[in-house]
Amino acid sequence: MALFDLPLDQLRSYHPSLPAPADFDVFWEKTLAETREHDLAARFEPVDTGLSGVDVLDVTFSGYGGHPVKGWLILPANASEPLPAVVEYIGYGGGRGLPHMHLLWASAGFAHFVMDSRGQGSGGWAEGGTADPVGSGPAYPGYMTRGIEDPHDYYYRRLMTDAVRAVEAARAHPLVDAARTAVTGVSQGGGLTVAVGGLVPDLAAIAPDVPFLCDFPRAITLTDRMPYREIGGYLQARRADPAKILKTLSYFDGVHFAARGTAPALFSTALEDQTCPPSTVFAAFNAYAGADKTIEVYDFNGHEGGGPYQQAVQLRWLPGRLRAGREG
Repeated sequence: MALFDLPLDQLRSYHPSLPAPADFDVFWEKTLAETREHDLAARFEPVDTGLSGVDVLDVTFSGYGGHPVKGWLILPANASEPLPAVVEYIGYGGGRGLPHMHLLWASAGFAHFVMDSRGQGSGGWAEGGTADPVGSGPAYPGYMTRGIEDPHDYYYRRLMTDAVRAVEAARAHPLVDAARTAVTGVSQGGGLTVAVGGLVPDLAAIAPDVPFLCDFPRAITLTDRMPYREIGGYLQARRADPAKILKTLSYFDGVHFAARGTAPALFSTALEDQTCPPSTVFAAFNAYAGADKTIEVYDFNGHEGGGPYQQAVQLRWLPGRLRAGREG
């Protein structure tokens, strides 16, 4: 795929006219307050995986609505003091998978919390174990349009709330240093990372890779790739009012979360990415409120982004941000 979006110099100055809903902050404050009425009830159960270099804990905690959410906590073997932590969110359609799929951060000396994505994990690449007990009206196949006609019912209200609670669950473990906690993820995981960066004020760092869920109005009209195309498919069949759908999506747009994020941030994008077009990523990056922010640009890559090269960048970048937490 050749370059298809704005030239890089225009991407670096791209600021869409995208006002947040007047009650955006109230909506999320109320959502999180209602969720916190349920006990976090984080449970950590040791798992024998046959891996000698790490200790693995099977995690269950209460997410949106008090619903049980699964995860893994992977620790360097025999850790005895609180560690800097990385909370990771999974890409679209995937679940938490198996522990040996997630060895990078523990190998580097971090506590690594991997959150399962409710209702996902049956797409063939990473199994999930978390149900989504909330139903919705008619929806296009996938997750993007479940409950899309009302922000209170929208699927990503639940998933983003789970993502905030995952940070709280990770911090509840005695071997996690709450002051040195970062969040990261690729694609959908990157979108959740940006959201949590705007909803959790005391993170030490965020590292969203090729993030999804940003600048919805541009994304759904610029690309015909899934998952954004699910929204177009829904509108094609339902003849719903596009303004109403965009109103719902505005409560979940990474651009608005970014405008509220202050932790040091390392973004990435790829200029041939048709799944999460670079202009949508730059819309969030350019809106990001934190002063310590940088973006890695992969000129000739698609949605795979930098892959292991971006992980190498993170391994160089993150330790300095987590050395002393937000107070350092």
